[in-house]
Amino acid sequence: MMELKIASRTCRDQAGNPRTFHYALTVDTVEHGTFCCENYGVHVWEEQGGDETIPGLTISASRIDELMTLLVDNQVGPAGLRDVVEDWL
Repeated sequence: MMELKIASRTCRDQAGNPRTFHYALTVDTVEHGTFCCENYGVHVWEEQGGDETIPGLTISASRIDELMTLLVDNQVGPAGLRDVVEDWL
């Protein structure tokens, strides 16, 4: 699996403490006979905290771009990643 860091965002939690989230695209190659394609997923981690990876979400570059934009723009952390992805699917 290859991983490409896309963005980092810092926000403040309810107590006013800064939290930094990092967002990366994961890329796996899927081969089936003579057919080969890239399968995209996401990895979100907090600088001083959790880490969550969901591989193999889509083979569509435009769909994974849509999801990554949603995650970054809304500063989704590792704890909320699975819920957001389930709604997105």
